[in-house]
Amino acid sequence: MARSYAIYDVFTGSKLAGNPLAVVFDGEGLNDDQMQKIAIEFNLSETVFVLPAQKPAHTASLRIFTPGKELPFAGHPTVGTAIALAERNGEGTTMDMVSVLEEKAGPVRCAIKLREGETSFAELDLPKKAEQHPLKAQLDKQGLADALSINIKDIGFENYVPQLWSAGVPFLIVPIKDLGVLGEIDFDPAVWERIAPMADGSLASAYAVCRGQNGISFQARMFANDMGIVEDPATGSAAAAFSGMIHQFDGLVDGHHAFAIAQGIEMGRPSAIHLHVDVTGGEISGARIGGEAVRIASGTLEL
Repeated sequence: MARSYAIYDVFTGSKLAGNPLAVVFDGEGLNDDQMQKIAIEFNLSETVFVLPAQKPAHTASLRIFTPGKELPFAGHPTVGTAIALAERNGEGTTMDMVSVLEEKAGPVRCAIKLREGETSFAELDLPKKAEQHPLKAQLDKQGLADALSINIKDIGFENYVPQLWSAGVPFLIVPIKDLGVLGEIDFDPAVWERIAPMADGSLASAYAVCRGQNGISFQARMFANDMGIVEDPATGSAAAAFSGMIHQFDGLVDGHHAFAIAQGIEMGRPSAIHLHVDVTGGEISGARIGGEAVRIASGTLEL
């Protein structure tokens, strides 16, 4: 059976930047093993399989696979697929629309902006608020430094310390002294597997982050060897988890807060993630992740 697909660069308005994503539009009839093998074949950070929605009012149901495993939720696949489906149905038009995509973490509401002759933009409401996971044992701070190949004194900035957070996918978020140290990181997966905590039945991925500059709130790098990802150019689910940490350490007051997160710089795949956090009564009442995406290829799977 011929199955159409497209490849998008996500969290960027430029081709050959951002985080590449494969979207298989005809996912019906594929089993879990086939989906995993197709994701390995594409060998991108994530591959999405589009299926009919279970609820008539929703746009589609998504299955999200990395080369290593399936994910219940991910930011760049959701943003990219929302744009891909909108463009597939309304390419060459100017419109604003809302779609709901069903993922294993729950339904995800997406707002999409299509502009004729311009790059499309999508923003999603997080299906789950960021939640801090208590650590069962004290973190091995020297082990963290060894896993990132940096000096132990370069872990942490201001009042930020390493913590475990999740908004559907767990990340051990490691604050880094500055941009210079962030750029020097040389990730050692063997050390990470030895010292990183488990959460939600899987090994927490590494999300290293520091303050940004020139209008960038934060700059980050993400490593997830157990997902089959050496380094990820843009990680919306990590930015989603990080929203809780920002609220905790920056003491966000009631109101709306916007953050620009850069990632992929060191890989030559610059990405721009828009994070919006609403705080009410001292607690996060809502959060959104957004960004652009641009199609770079399309084709057919002969399966």
